[in-house]
Parts: sequence; structure tokens; C-alpha cells
Amino acid sequence: MLNFNVPPVKNSTGEPVWKVLIYDRFGQDIISPLLSVKELRDMGITLHLLLHSDRDPIPDVPAIYFVMPTEENIDRMCQDLRNQLYESYYLNFISAISRSKLEDIANAAIGANAVTQVAKVFDQYLNFITLEDDMFVLCNQNKELVSYRAINRPDITDTEMETIMDTIVDSLFCFFVTLGAIPIIRCSRGTAAEMVAVKLDKKLRENLRDARNSLFTGDTLGAGQFSFQRPLLVLVDRNIDLATPLHHTWTYQALVHDDFHLNRVNLEESTGTESIPAGARPKKKNKKSYDLTASDKFWQKHKGSPFPEVAESVQQELESYRAQEDEVKRLKSIMGIEGEDEGAISMLSDNTAKLTSAVSSLPELLEKKRLIDLHTNVATAVLEHIKARKLDVYFEYEEKIMSKSTLDKSLLDMISDPDAGTPEDKMRLFLIYYISSAQAPSEVDLEQYKKALTDAGCNLAPLNYIKQWNLFSRVMNTGSQFVMEGVKNLVLKQQNLPVTRILDNLMEMKSNPETDDYRYFDPKMLRGSKHVLYGCSELFNATQFIKQLSQLGQK
Repeated sequence: MLNFNVPPVKNSTGEPVWKVLIYDRFGQDIISPLLSVKELRDMGITLHLLLHSDRDPIPDVPAIYFVMPTEENIDRMCQDLRNQLYESYYLNFISAISRSKLEDIANAAIGANAVTQVAKVFDQYLNFITLEDDMFVLCNQNKELVSYRAINRPDITDTEMETIMDTIVDSLFCFFVTLGAIPIIRCSRGTAAEMVAVKLDKKLRENLRDARNSLFTGDTLGAGQFSFQRPLLVLVDRNIDLATPLHHTWTYQALVHDDFHLNRVNLEESTGTESIPAGARPKKKNKKSYDLTASDKFWQKHKGSPFPEVAESVQQELESYRAQEDEVKRLKSIMGIEGEDEGAISMLSDNTAKLTSAVSSLPELLEKKRLIDLHTNVATAVLEHIKARKLDVYFEYEEKIMSKSTLDKSLLDMISDPDAGTPEDKMRLFLIYYISSAQAPSEVDLEQYKKALTDAGCNLAPLNYIKQWNLFSRVMNTGSQFVMEGVKNLVLKQQNLPVTRILDNLMEMKSNPETDDYRYFDPKMLRGSKHVLYGCSELFNATQFIKQLSQLGQK
């Protein structure tokens, strides 16, 4: 798309054609986790601007548009044509544009005498956001429209539910067009997942039936990485497991997730040990952003590791970097060129080959240093949270609750401990206990817990909702050294969460009461190697989820 919808020539040494990229918020969210500003520039993108911002004319440059086909966006694009902002226009729509809206653009182009300037119009079918090679989310803009709360509101109308389902189906359809493969669909019965499955099955069948315009034949099918096999799409409802999104987990990625958004983590910089004079206003902490991407080797290797291992690895990386840095300095010192510019180094005789080699690896060394600094800062901020909120204690306690192990401390003591976590942490812990209990606590016990939660400053609205949900589901289903003192060196137990068990049963075609009733939407059987890609309608952290539970629980 960024090469005017022509496959880029590999190993081309020529300069790219310079152009501007115009996107809406949806397009921005799709591109930002995938491409850095430098990568965009390497592809010839000199400017990237929001469609609805004030943009000056650049009449000698082509423009690539990447937007949703909304009424508002079409109007603004027609305005751009009338104002003759650019040399030529390559219009790319995130979801398929309707015929009537396409006619609006054609009429605007005719009116502006710009028909020849509209070079290409494409439906890109990219209405989903790729966060990792094996992870996507349906949307970020207007995500509250397809959120857990939206689907589970007691006052939701049939029309509203249909709209939510259509939005989810459009994104999943785009996902499979991009893969170039028709999935086998499995889902639980009587849930929103079944509604999505029925609609998606219908949409895929209709597209296959239209042989001339099918998106799953010819070149497209060959392009898909799964073209040689059938992917299995398992649709599950969040209600099968409400405890996991509330759980205080122990891996690096999960701990960072509280401040994580589209692969960018936003953290408050540590204030250090500097003391604040009595009566002075505390210094405002600076917010700092870090991108944690696929090109970050440390992140890729350690994001799933328990936090103490990550702290240890950061320290090892730092020591390894210092050894390399010291070696460069030592060699320069031996050659007597300490402090001289790098140009002088390359002019020395062959004896300096070792030094030249060391210096030529400087860019790599600097990148290594940048990543070490980044993860030192991120891990330090995470460590501060762990210590301040006793997250290691919460993790261990919740693991015991969820695995039905014996508890070494009473739940009331945990809730009442003023030094253990925020009111939200305490509410998360209690909800996990409530959801995971074989039978709900007695009214007397519940009143005791509610009093302790209220005294701890908790909002009880999420509990009100979970009580209703629980009742219903029971009826339905019968750089510096990391100081790790005070933080437990806990390991992650290998226990399968409900989604993992369901996926395992369906991929291995095992008979299991949990999945025997799942609907099946394709006659073909899945064979060959298996590759899981995860997607969700909304990627929330515990704070956002508990807020939605709270809204659902408010009378």
C-alpha cells in the first residue's frame, strides 16, 4: 500500500518516490504498532498527517490515504479533491467502501476536474490491529462499543447487539482476507460467540459464492501464510473465565500491561531517593513512553518470563555491555588513540583490525545500550509497583485460590492489611475468590467481607455485578543492581486456563464435556501443523475491566 499498491522491489538501491500519508485515527492505530517513523521514511513517507487536521496543499506530491469509509471521512476526501491539495490520490479503505460512497467520491472528482488524479481506489480489508506476530485486537477507537460491558449490559436492545456483532464480524472477515484462508469455526452455544460465528460463516459463504469477486481465490489465496492448510477459529465468550483478567500475574508483559497501549508503555519516571523539604509540594513525576516491539530482542525473549528472571537478565545484559565497552576503550588506549575521532582509527595499519572490528560494532553496541536503558527503566518502575502494592503476595495468594490450594493467611486479613495494595487490588483479589469458590460465601460471611472491603476504600459495584453473573452462570451451568529484597522469587506453575483447555480440546479433537457441545461450521477436518494467533474484541487491563464491572453493577 505504501508503495502505491505495487509490491516493492527487493534490494532496490534507487530512491523511493516521496509521498505523504493521510490517515484517520483508525488507520493511525493500525500502522503505529507495525512501523516506526524511520521505517515510514525509508518507504518514502515524508509526512504523515491526520485526515481531519489542517493540511496545507503540496501540489507536486502524491498522497496515500488510509481511512475508514465513513461519511465524515468521504466528505473530507472530496473536499481535498476540490481544493487540489496533492498531485495524485491513492485511496485505501480499511473496510470495504459501499457503492454509494464510491459514487460520492467519483462525483466530487468530476466536479473538481480531478478524475485523472485519483490514481487508485482499494479496499484493504485491514480492520484489525496487529500487536505481535501472533496477536491482534479488533479495534482501539470506539472500543467501548464492542467491550465486555457493551455486550453484557442488561438494557441492551436487539438492534444494538446486532450492530456490535456486525462490527466484530467485519474485523474478523478482514483478518481472514489478510490471511488468505477460510477458517473452520467452532464456538460455544447460546452465547454472543455463537452469534458472531453464525454471521461470520454467512459472510464467508456469500463471498465464496461470488466466484468473480471472491477474496479467497487466485492470487490472494496464494499470498496467505495459511494457504496450504485450514486455520481453526475458536470463538469463546469472556464469561467462561472472568478470574484471569483480574489476576495479579507475575510475567514481565503482564506486569507492564497496566500501563501498556498499542505496544507502547507509559511510565512515571522514578524520583529516586531525593528528599522533599518539609512543607514543599511533591515534585510532579514525568511520564515517559517506551516502545516494546518485535525488533526488541530482549522484550521478545523475556516478556513471558517471571519478573525476578527479567531483573537478573537486565543485570547480565548490562554487565555484558560494559565488558564490550571496556574492550573498545582498552584497545583504543593500547593503540594510543584515546580521544581521537573514529576516522583516524580506520587509517591505521592492519594491526588495528581487531580495533576496527570492535569500533565497527559500535552502532550495534549503542542499540544494545538503548535497550538495556529502556528495560532498566521499565523494570525499575515495575519493581516499585511490586514493592509498593505487594504484588508478589497477591500473585501467590490468587494462584492458591485459583488452584484450590490451602491458604496460609485468611482473606479478611489480606483485605484489611493497610500496607497490601490499593483498594482496587483488594477488590480484584476478592472477586477472584468469589468467582473461583465452589459455592458462594454465606450471607453472614459476605457481609463481613463487604464491610472489610468498604473500610479499605473499595467500590462494591463490581461485586454487585459479579453476584448477579455468578447466580446466572450457576443456574445455566450447573542500569543499577536490582534490589529484589522483599520481593518473592516466585515461579509460574504450569496450569492451563479455561481458554487454553478449550483450544487444546478442539485442536486435538478430544472429547470433553467442556467442548463437546461446541458448534462446528465446516465439514473439513483440520490437519497438519498448528499455529495459534490470538485476537480479542478489546484488550483491557484489570483497572479497565473492573471499571466496566463497576458500571454494570451500579443500580
